[in-house]
Amino acid sequence: MTDPQTLEFARGARAVIAYPDLGRRGSVDADARLEEARGLALAIGIQVCAAHSFRIRTARPATLFGGGQVEIIAQSLEDQKAELLIVDGSLSAIQQRNLEERLKVKVIDRTGLILEIFGERAATAEGRLQVELAHLDYQAGRLVRSWTHLERQRGGFGFLGGPGETQIEADRRMIRDRMAKLRRELEQVKRTRGLHRERRQKAPWPVIALVGYTNAGKSTLFNRLTNAGVMAEDLLFATLDPTMRAIRLDGVEKVILSDTVGFVSDLPTELVAAFRATLEEVLSADLIIHVRDMSHPEADMQAQSVETILADLGMELDPVLAGEGLAVPLIEAWNKWDVLDEETRDRLIATAPRDRTVCPMSALTGEGVGDLLRAASQALVIGHRVHDVTLPRHDGQRIAWLHQHGEVLESREQGDDMALLVRLSDKDWGRFQAL
Repeated sequence: MTDPQTLEFARGARAVIAYPDLGRRGSVDADARLEEARGLALAIGIQVCAAHSFRIRTARPATLFGGGQVEIIAQSLEDQKAELLIVDGSLSAIQQRNLEERLKVKVIDRTGLILEIFGERAATAEGRLQVELAHLDYQAGRLVRSWTHLERQRGGFGFLGGPGETQIEADRRMIRDRMAKLRRELEQVKRTRGLHRERRQKAPWPVIALVGYTNAGKSTLFNRLTNAGVMAEDLLFATLDPTMRAIRLDGVEKVILSDTVGFVSDLPTELVAAFRATLEEVLSADLIIHVRDMSHPEADMQAQSVETILADLGMELDPVLAGEGLAVPLIEAWNKWDVLDEETRDRLIATAPRDRTVCPMSALTGEGVGDLLRAASQALVIGHRVHDVTLPRHDGQRIAWLHQHGEVLESREQGDDMALLVRLSDKDWGRFQAL
């Protein structure tokens, strides 16, 4: 079901952006936030004519912004002949309705804008299901402002009907029914993905997940490592649906590389919930490569946003590659190194945290990618042990298995036997003994 008021606007619409700076500790710099909002708008072809940041000491329940700030926004909309206001923050249904009535233009908030981008970019059936579920969840609380046909409907049968139900109640019921259906379909997707994951876990191939802030360069790195041709443009959320390809690493027969959806600060909770099935691919990974855009002025804040989302998903990370406990190894790929000057490079290296595995690199030029792959290989073989194995020379199947699944450090003939010194994970050693 499509909301007739909220998210439908034409490509090329002229818009003004208003960022409500609530002064929260650790929040992104206002200029960087406005720049990101411009990028979000550009991602679906909206023409941003002006952008304003407003310091808000006390949020107004009716409009969020103060009266004078609303007047400034109104004047900007009139001067720019804009037909859309993008509020780079969260609006309640009442605030959205009141702003539309006051300003006489369509108003969307950050969640609505991101939902629109996701709706346009979702390419697979799963992605479309996830976006529709998030969209309906968002709409459900806004029917009070979105629909104008709220007159009471007649119910019952024959000439005399009972009071029936209001249209808004019918709409809510339709949304609830549709959301229940979508959740059942996504549960099936989750089960199917779980079966695929189980099959991968039975196979010897570890999974590396690329994560990072949107537009950090994950898809460019993915393409360089796999020649996959995944869409990689200078747009926020250029790719949505996860893509997987097999690659080879030193000491590892085969690795599954997964390119995931980019994160963003203040990612709407509706989207985190709806995309849980996709994000579970990250949860099952054997190694996380966090791709960071080190040329961005808010690189540290972006990294914090990514790690916050991973923590919210229940991930425990191991950034020092110690191989202890159940924490997932994490490598930071400091991307876009090629656009930094020497002074900036030296400063970043000097301030690099000592408790993290950091690999400066450029997905575009390939600089440093070899170092990243070596670090990834090292992380995946942490905890592997060296075993001295003696097998009959005619047992070619098990000898080949050791070469395929482990790192053979030494092999020598001993009469009719073959003595092998091989490095294997505990999991693979158990599988070998069961052969």
